[in-house]
Amino acid sequence: MLELYPAIDLRAGRCVRLHQGDFDAETVYDDDPVAVARAFAGAGANWIHVVDLDAARTGEPANLAVIERIASDVGCAIEVGGGVRSEAAADALLLAGATRVIVGTAAVEQPDLVDALCAKHPGRVAVGLDARGRDVAVRGWVEGSGADLLELATRFEASGIVALIVTEIGRDGTMAGPDLDQLRAVLEVTAVPVIASGGVGTIDDLVALADLTAFSTAGDARSLHGAIAGRAIYEGRFTVGEAKQILDW
Repeated sequence: MLELYPAIDLRAGRCVRLHQGDFDAETVYDDDPVAVARAFAGAGANWIHVVDLDAARTGEPANLAVIERIASDVGCAIEVGGGVRSEAAADALLLAGATRVIVGTAAVEQPDLVDALCAKHPGRVAVGLDARGRDVAVRGWVEGSGADLLELATRFEASGIVALIVTEIGRDGTMAGPDLDQLRAVLEVTAVPVIASGGVGTIDDLVALADLTAFSTAGDARSLHGAIAGRAIYEGRFTVGEAKQILDW
C-alpha cells in the first residue's frame, strides 16, 4: 500500500506552493494552514508532510509556532522539514510535536549530523534529497551541491534513517507526473523506505507510483513507501479521500 502524504508548505505563516522550487513563483492557497491540516486529517490522512520554506532558505525557524499548532490540532502524524541544520533545530521541531524531522541541506553538508540525530532520536529522522536529475540541491533548492543523489541515498542507509524523501525539483509543483526512472534508480540502491515527491497531478500518477517496482543488486523487489501530493489536492485534481480510497483498495 502506498501511503499518501498531503503537503503543507509554509511561507510567512501561509499555506503556499512553489513552482519548481522558485520562491518568485509562489501561489498562496490558504491563510490558515492549521485549518488545512485539520481538513487533511479529517479526510483520513495518516501523515501530513510539512515544510517550513522560510527556514529552508534561511535556516531560521520562522514558522515554528504554526507547526506547533498543526501538531496539537490534528490527530495524525506529521513530518516536518526545512531548516533542520542542527541538533537544536531538530529538537525544537520534535518538541513542537513533529512525529519526525526531515534533514535536507544539512544531510548534504553535514552528513555526520544525520548520524547524531538518528542516535539521539531513533525512529524519528528522515532525509530529504531534492535533485535536478541526480544533482542534489540545497538551501531551499536555490543552490546546487554537486552531490550525487544515488551516492547520498546509499550513504544514509547505515545512519538509521526511517525514510528517504526524494524530490525531482524539475517536476515539483508542475503536476506533470513523477519521474519514475529517478525513483526506480533510488529504490535499486537502498533498502530505506522511499517517499516520492514532485509532479503528482492525477490519481493515475499515484497508481503509477504504487505500481512502481525495482530490484536491488541482490534481486529483492522494492516498491515505494509513500507519495507526497500538494498542488493537485489544492487545485481539485483529487481529494485526500479519493486518493485514500484508491490506494487502500
